[in-house]
Amino acid sequence: MFNKILIANRGEIACRVIKTARRLGIKTVAVYSEVDAGARHVRLADEAVLIGPAAARESYLVIERIIDAARQTGAQAIHPGYGFLSENEDFCHACEQAGIVFIGPPVSAIRAMGSKSEAKKLMEKAHVPLTPGYHGDHQEPGFLNVQADAIGYPVLIKAASGGGGKGMRLVERSEDFLDALASCKREAASSFGSDHVLVEKYLTRPRHIEIQVFGDTLGNYVYLFERDCSVQRRHQKVLEEAPAPGMPAERRAAMGKAAVDAARAVGYVGAGTVEFIANQDGSFYFMEMNTRLQVEHPVTEMITGLDLVEWQLRVAAGEPLPLVQEQLAINGHALEARIYAEDPSKGFLPSTGKLLHLAPPEEGMHVRVDTGVEEGDEISPFYDPMIAKLIVWDVNRDRALARMLQALAEYRVVGVANNIEFLSRLTACPAFANADLDTGLIEREKDYLFPAQQQPTREAWLAVALAGLLRERQRAAAMAARHPEPASPWHRRDGWRMNAPAARNLMFRFGDVQKTLRVAAHGERFDITLDDVTSAVSGSLNPRGLLRAEFDGLRTTATVVVAGERRHVFGHGHTWQFAAVDPLHHSGEGGGAEGGLLAPMPGKVIALLAEAGATVAKGAPLLILEAMKMEHTITAPSAGLVKAFHFAVGDQVGDGAELVEFEAVTE
Repeated sequence: MFNKILIANRGEIACRVIKTARRLGIKTVAVYSEVDAGARHVRLADEAVLIGPAAARESYLVIERIIDAARQTGAQAIHPGYGFLSENEDFCHACEQAGIVFIGPPVSAIRAMGSKSEAKKLMEKAHVPLTPGYHGDHQEPGFLNVQADAIGYPVLIKAASGGGGKGMRLVERSEDFLDALASCKREAASSFGSDHVLVEKYLTRPRHIEIQVFGDTLGNYVYLFERDCSVQRRHQKVLEEAPAPGMPAERRAAMGKAAVDAARAVGYVGAGTVEFIANQDGSFYFMEMNTRLQVEHPVTEMITGLDLVEWQLRVAAGEPLPLVQEQLAINGHALEARIYAEDPSKGFLPSTGKLLHLAPPEEGMHVRVDTGVEEGDEISPFYDPMIAKLIVWDVNRDRALARMLQALAEYRVVGVANNIEFLSRLTACPAFANADLDTGLIEREKDYLFPAQQQPTREAWLAVALAGLLRERQRAAAMAARHPEPASPWHRRDGWRMNAPAARNLMFRFGDVQKTLRVAAHGERFDITLDDVTSAVSGSLNPRGLLRAEFDGLRTTATVVVAGERRHVFGHGHTWQFAAVDPLHHSGEGGGAEGGLLAPMPGKVIALLAEAGATVAKGAPLLILEAMKMEHTITAPSAGLVKAFHFAVGDQVGDGAELVEFEAVTE
């Protein structure tokens, strides 16, 4: 076994590898970019080496710097994690040339599976079922359009070297093919260094099922069952589970055999995932093989009781697989939800900023949290906006669903937009709960998953007011304790008056709704009048914002977190964001960017889709911004005139920068 390994990655997967290495007594070396100098994986590792600026192409993707870091620290092996260089044959070869063990498959396997089109040819020879499509080298746009027409729409354009949903476009009509192809090729070239694509028939209600496989250097292979990853947005997985619901033993064995055949065909070593697209009738087709550990590997660990990173390390050190197929069994059911800094209501647009408050659910036998960040850390625009992976386990699927709902209800994030409430709705969605799964579930159930904004409950309004009142008293008590006369009545905040209780107004706003709450203090109790109804309110507040309240004799709990003028109220699986209103503050009219076309986040302009001076219809695409490795199209908010573009193709823009000078046309 190794004494020291370097982890050529960042975030939660780097922290995950460090955890297993530490348990096995293996020292770890982290690499980091300038922006990651204080990152959690750097804090956890035994050593850390700076490898370059924030941009991944200048740090985490620079092979020579990572090899030099391994040499400098005496690391015997490199774990690539996932993403970045994990499936890069040049990196694997460089490790080999440097005499450093690559904790993953051999160069030949990465090369064989690195191109989706070449992999399809290999799988055809190995008699693994394939999806109908064009997987050749001819890349002329008109030729590909003809191939798509022959396959029949809808079709899926996929980057041949891609993964993670990047470089992928669904095309419904022939006339949309060339625009989608151009966009797909741009994103593929940016993310993978190659714009080579393949075109496949798009199955209308497919399930995405993948098989975890493992091979060792002695020619042994096993499959560790399946994961259902059908629930996706923008072709990226959101909610995964193991085992796949409704999977008969015979089909599991057939898919497992096909996956092992695929691994054996390329002489695979280590952890890999063979991904299949499955029809509702149970037929399945090979999609691709990921020659690395997958993001969703924890659900497999939870149902097998195994540590897949430990298996990776042992196999890379030349040991045989710890178990044979007959020794493997499924125990219970596991789900994984990816907690992202993104706004589901805005097309899952990524969010950046500081994690002002971060409180995950308590971990234990049933709940696991894999994360690369802690409270106070930044979600930057340079990398994937994942906050954590929330994994739950229980004896069956229904109980695992209940565990997930409870864990999501306990998750608290303030500082960035996030998808926690969306994940709660997704978990509770009848289609998902009843295992009516396919890759179009989110779109199919959008009315349920994207409801109109719900107004806060009466209890939420009372909670935000009570928390503010209790914080005032706590501050007053702290100041009194530091005063020479701490018992002076002037320090009290109990509303005492000589002749009658004092009354005051508190004002809060939620969206466009603003309310005034009338407060009268009576010792430890407050009478709060809201919407002409008075409630007797009391409670206690801890430093982390946990509010234990009593409203008219009803006891409840909530969490109220202050961030500037914002008040984030968490309770019963819901989050409400209030703004405290100062009635003495005057805001003048005008001067805002209302109606302006602003950059939703930092990024780079990669295409201008309209001409300055052109009149366009509502929804017309104007500009493409690349941010967090994804393309975001800025569209016209109404019919109007494109007066000017403020940036050229290739320019970097900051969050909130005005991109387009646009004048709406009045009817």
